[in-house]
Amino acid sequence: MDSALQFPERGSISVVTPVYNGEASVAELCRRLEEVLPRVATHYEIILVNDGSRDRSWEVISELSSRLPTVRGLNLMRNYGQHNALLCGIRAAKYEVIVTMDDDLQHPPEEIPRLLARLEEGFDVVYGAPKTEQNGPMRAIASRITRLALRSAVGADVAKNVSAFRIFRTQLREAFAGYQTPFVSIDVLLTWATTRFGATTVPFQKRFSGSSNYTFVKLVRYALDMMTGFSTAPLQLASLIGFTCTLFGIGVLIYVFVRYCLEGSVPGFPFLASIIAIFSGAQLFAVGVIGEYLARMHFRSMKRPAYVVRATTLLHE
Repeated sequence: MDSALQFPERGSISVVTPVYNGEASVAELCRRLEEVLPRVATHYEIILVNDGSRDRSWEVISELSSRLPTVRGLNLMRNYGQHNALLCGIRAAKYEVIVTMDDDLQHPPEEIPRLLARLEEGFDVVYGAPKTEQNGPMRAIASRITRLALRSAVGADVAKNVSAFRIFRTQLREAFAGYQTPFVSIDVLLTWATTRFGATTVPFQKRFSGSSNYTFVKLVRYALDMMTGFSTAPLQLASLIGFTCTLFGIGVLIYVFVRYCLEGSVPGFPFLASIIAIFSGAQLFAVGVIGEYLARMHFRSMKRPAYVVRATTLLHE
């Protein structure tokens, strides 16, 4: 690590990591965090949120918590998703700065001082943006779709640097303290509290073990949830398509009227069928978009929780 980043102890840090089938990597993650955090914080904690893992992740977390006084485990009732698990851990954090990172060691713990140094330049949120993407072509396409969706909710400047490796001031969580729906995007929620976002480039490493749990379909679904859950862009698009079709319909009406005046009739069933198909498609698209928003309202009216905790391990004082 760069000697320029070996600054004295500064404040306190909570590291929040959602764990899903991370049995093989979570112990190594804690070992490396235990080497880095004492150099940058007077007090620190490592919060591991088990998000319905199907392996022995919770047993490993429990063992780490009993052995390491700085490790705390939260075991969720089922798999709620990465952002829901993060929200749970963020609300449990007790120190002044929160770092979020994955459990697969693609986010190097040794880069936390770099994020912290950037945060102290006056930002409220700092992302660790990867130097190079290490995903396959389909995953890369899905990631671009997700970023486009995120732009509609948080703006282009924030979306271009979004990463699961982030650091922010704990006080920001007050902006979404009452948020309780199953559709969660930590990055969107952070924009409710501040506009002071920053980023720094960090090298991402290869996955310690296993493969990504985010498939192409899951990423696209997440993008759709984000657009309809936190943005009005789809409704605006539906309105634009409806307005365009209306103008097109007026143009067709003028065309038919002129031809009727000149020739007495307007032949052509295919032409008529095409017009009907265009308008029907536009109407179904608009109805579908409205239906997505109604579904979000329905689920929120049910007051489904973002997560439910089954068990916790005690943090040693």
